Amino acid sequence: MTEFEFRSLVERGPVLLDGATGTSLFSSGMPMGVCTEGWVLDHPNVVKNLQKTYVEAGSQIIYAPTFGANRHNLAWYGLDSNLSELIARLVAISKEAASGKAYVAGDMSMTGLTLEDLGGEASFDQIFDLYHEQAQALDDAGVDLFVVETMLSLEETEAALDAIRSVSDKPVMCTLSYDADGTTMYGTRCGEAVETLQALGASAVGLNCSVGPDQLEAVVAAMKSAAEIPIIAKPNAGLPLIDDAGNTVYPMGPMEFAENMKKLVAAGASVIGGCCGTTPEYIRKLRLMLEGRLI
Repeated sequence: MTEFEFRSLVERGPVLLDGATGTSLFSSGMPMGVCTEGWVLDHPNVVKNLQKTYVEAGSQIIYAPTFGANRHNLAWYGLDSNLSELIARLVAISKEAASGKAYVAGDMSMTGLTLEDLGGEASFDQIFDLYHEQAQALDDAGVDLFVVETMLSLEETEAALDAIRSVSDKPVMCTLSYDADGTTMYGTRCGEAVETLQALGASAVGLNCSVGPDQLEAVVAAMKSAAEIPIIAKPNAGLPLIDDAGNTVYPMGPMEFAENMKKLVAAGASVIGGCCGTTPEYIRKLRLMLEGRLI
């Protein structure tokens, strides 16, 4: 996928992403505390069937299950010896699920290390090298584009974007997790992130995870006012709660989610989907909303 093809896709109308992977896998039996990528390789049909359902629901871009597939994260589980082969197998699952009906984005997130500038132990070069290796493997595996998501610091997002741009000219979407006031855990303001990342070559920027769409209209509007590129909105199905049994639940149903996402589209989001707690039914409702048939 080229930058021109990505921009043309957005210009034809809001682009529909997929919904949650992690919470859906937990619902399908993945235990807490395991390596998600390793569990997916042991149960490939679970992700394949989930992503097929997302495509059937209307997703135009699905995320490969490579969220934590960098050498540092995988080393905790002894799965770092052949990272390129592991990533190739994970991407192949999504490409089979997409079956040419949706684009597959190579998914990258936090490395598991904290930059020295943020009080951690890792240099920018160390973080860059982890992302560079992951990005190269994703590009070799044939992803159509990249997404850097659920980021908490602008600095680490910059490292990921720089690393991708050093190996590929495919589109790159970047999303950070913001509170309702428009700041990340490390204090990055949403407008600052937009201006910085678009200057570094991001194809689209925005937000994912954290809270529900009912709390993000002002954040999306602030991002849009600073943006020269498309804005992404992929929030949770509401602010997560803990029920009496100690389980994490997401209180916003598909219809309410879609109704609130309509406000985010009006505020400037042109690439939309769902994060934690969302399912293919949420994506169906988003598709109906975009088609003006939400009832």
